[in-house]
Amino acid sequence: MVKENLQEVIHNMEIACKNSGRDMKDVTLIAVSKTKPNDLIMEVYESGIRDFGENKVQDLVKKSEELPKDIRWHMIGHLQTNKVRQLLGNTVLIHSIDSIRLADTIDTEAKKKNIHVDGLLEINVAKEASKYGFIEDELEEVLPIFARYKNLHIKGFMTIAPNVDDAEENREIFKKLKKMSVDINQKNYDNIEVRFLSMGMTGDYVVALEEGADFVRVGTGIFGKR
Repeated sequence: MVKENLQEVIHNMEIACKNSGRDMKDVTLIAVSKTKPNDLIMEVYESGIRDFGENKVQDLVKKSEELPKDIRWHMIGHLQTNKVRQLLGNTVLIHSIDSIRLADTIDTEAKKKNIHVDGLLEINVAKEASKYGFIEDELEEVLPIFARYKNLHIKGFMTIAPNVDDAEENREIFKKLKKMSVDINQKNYDNIEVRFLSMGMTGDYVVALEEGADFVRVGTGIFGKR
C-alpha cells in the first residue's frame, strides 16, 4: 500500500510542477517517517526516496544508526536546546529554527564539533498561538543577529500552515511566505540566504508546490493514517 501511496504523491507533485511551470527535479519530497517502523521506511527507501523527516531527536538518531547511510535525515519538529548536541552530525537540515536561543545553541555546539550546520527559520505565517516560529513583524529585528554565527547557516524558511479541510484556504499562507523570501533576499542580510521554502504537508502539498515550495513534508499521504 505504501508504494502505491507514494506513486500517487509523486504523480500529484508532477502535475503541480507542470501546472506552475516548474521542474520536478527542483523540488524534494520528504517522507515524514515519525512513529513509523523501519520496515515501512525501507519500503519507501526501496522506491527511491532518500529524504526522510523526523520530529524527535532520539528517533532520528536511532533510525540514522539502524537504516542505510545514504538517507538524508531532516529535523522537522520543535527542537529543544538540550537535544541539539545529540542531533548535530545526524541531520542534513534543521527545518525548525524558531528562536534566537536555539540558533545560539546550534552555532555553539556546531563550533565545538567543528562542523557547519544548515537550517531553515520557522515562520509562523498565520500567527497561530499554538505554533512555534518567528512572526513576520519581528524579522527585521531578528535577521541581522544571524550575521554573528560562523557555523550555523540559514538557507531558507519553513512554515506549518493551519490544519484546514480545503487546501485552497492555505494558498495565501504559502504565497505570503514566498513573497517574504523574495523581499528578504533583496535586503542581502549576512548569513541569510532564502534558497529553500519548506511548506506543504499531506493535505496541501499540491497547493504549496504551485506557490513555490522546494520541500514538501508528506507523512500520512505516504504511510497512511496511524
